Amino acid sequence: MSRALPKYHKRRAVMIGGAAAVVLSGAVIAGSALAGETSKSGGQNATTKAASPGTVNCPAVAPSLPAVPASAKAEVDRNLTLLNTQISEANKRLVDTVGQGGPNFVQNAILGPLKDKRVATINRIATAIGRTAAKPQGLDALAPCTLNSAGGGAATAPSSAASASATATAQAGGNTGNAGSTNAAGTISCPDVASKLPTIPASAKAEVDRNLALLNTQISEANTRLANTVGQGGPHFVQNAILGPLKDKRVSTIDRIAISIGRTAAKPQGLDSLAACTLTK
Repeated sequence: MSRALPKYHKRRAVMIGGAAAVVLSGAVIAGSALAGETSKSGGQNATTKAASPGTVNCPAVAPSLPAVPASAKAEVDRNLTLLNTQISEANKRLVDTVGQGGPNFVQNAILGPLKDKRVATINRIATAIGRTAAKPQGLDALAPCTLNSAGGGAATAPSSAASASATATAQAGGNTGNAGSTNAAGTISCPDVASKLPTIPASAKAEVDRNLALLNTQISEANTRLANTVGQGGPHFVQNAILGPLKDKRVSTIDRIAISIGRTAAKPQGLDSLAACTLTK
């Protein structure tokens, strides 16, 4: 009996020690799980509290183009698509870099490089058109973009479909937030060209009529752009982004009218004075 007693105490000590180890191990596991959950929760809260970066807004290029020659259409379309891609990439970078840099980070790291890319792309469009028609002038005024600041909220990247839709809308008509505010935007008034023309030779009539119709189309497109961009840019936005490019397009179109008449009659002079348009409130 006296010999068995030490063995009994030994077994008891082992059992108690094992139970303690199990309890301690459970505490460690529970502590680790709790720590991991807290860390994850903290990460989610950090994401939720990120400020919304807004979106990049760029002037539309397509509505400001003259009639695109068939030989240039593929290249022009390809570069218009590239303009959309550039806006989409800038919006993604805007989301990915929320909170980074100083107060000029967005301008220096996103809007500035985007403008440089757009200048190069827009120049390729103008050059493509200029190979077989009058090269459009003043399109560089459409290169700079601005930031549409959004209110607070989660900084979640838009879905690819939503991003593509938003980008296409921006490229097709600029900022559409104020679309339809024609009264607030005013209207564009241009001198009449048809009434200032001499007698038009029969051989030139079709071409003259086509370019007179194009002058009307250009005014209509400029008025649409005026309504779609209410509130954008600084005090010279309308002059630089709408009236200036419109004048350049009208100069080219009016020149084509004069040249077509001049092939079989005296070429009319001084029609360029009819190119400049004004804004009527």
